[in-house]
Amino acid sequence: MEKKEFDYKGLVMNGFVALLLGLVLLCGGAWFFTIGKHGFTGLLGALCVLLGCLVFGGIFKQEPNEAKAMVFFGKYRGTFAKDGFFFVNPFMSRKAVSLRARNLNPEPIKVNDKMGNPVLIGMVLVWKLEDTYKALFEIDSQVSSVNANAKTYIMNVLENFVRVQSDAALRQVAGNYAYDNAASEDELTLRSNAEQINEELVEKLNERLSIAGIHIMEARINYLAYAPEIAAVMLRRQQADAIITAREKIVEGAVSMVKMALEKLKSEGVVDLDEDKKAAMVSNLLVVLCGDEPAQPVVNSGTLYN
Repeated sequence: MEKKEFDYKGLVMNGFVALLLGLVLLCGGAWFFTIGKHGFTGLLGALCVLLGCLVFGGIFKQEPNEAKAMVFFGKYRGTFAKDGFFFVNPFMSRKAVSLRARNLNPEPIKVNDKMGNPVLIGMVLVWKLEDTYKALFEIDSQVSSVNANAKTYIMNVLENFVRVQSDAALRQVAGNYAYDNAASEDELTLRSNAEQINEELVEKLNERLSIAGIHIMEARINYLAYAPEIAAVMLRRQQADAIITAREKIVEGAVSMVKMALEKLKSEGVVDLDEDKKAAMVSNLLVVLCGDEPAQPVVNSGTLYN
């Protein structure tokens, strides 16, 4: 059944008018009782008091971004979403819900990524209620009493529903991607492609929560780390990758500098080097340029062959 707006024409009236009418009925009942407690006047007095109590029982107020699902003897009549002070049939039960946006920031959970590595991942999401009928009657969140705690109870049930489904959606999405691009440079990863992952997460969440009339406005991964049992090993692997990448850059730069030095020496005629001398110079320059420690200069007082 689809959500429908409450047809309030002829069924809802201004709450202040109803308040005045209720006071008039109570005062009229009191007046009838004063002129006679028995007979017809007493009956009119009791009827006025009863009607006044019923009028007061149908008065309610509603704040902005709130809604009430109207149920008349078990039949859903629609959703009333206007804010203000109103009166409705007192036999119409009113189930109140909030239409305001809400945050949810659950604790990070442990999941296995695409490579099977255990990772800790957490997210924060913003959700709001869009379909009151689905929220109240498609999942088990109903309460019979009409009071302030009823709305709190319903919203807590809905929040718990969002929490459970968000956990499942996050596990599903995280299991499709690797933590980083150690396996392939072209694949999407949890660490490097946050925007694409967040978009897929929002889509999965809306698919799961549509049954409850809940819309996810935004969902973002806000915590990502390796699980403690493999964190140290993965840190060493990342450090090794960083060292290898740095070494590649250093060697590439050193080779370029050696080539430039040899060409400069030859073009300006500074010294004439045969192949053996070039090899010795290249070796010495590479040691100096690629070494971790500063080179210690050695003054050669002879020739290159001494």
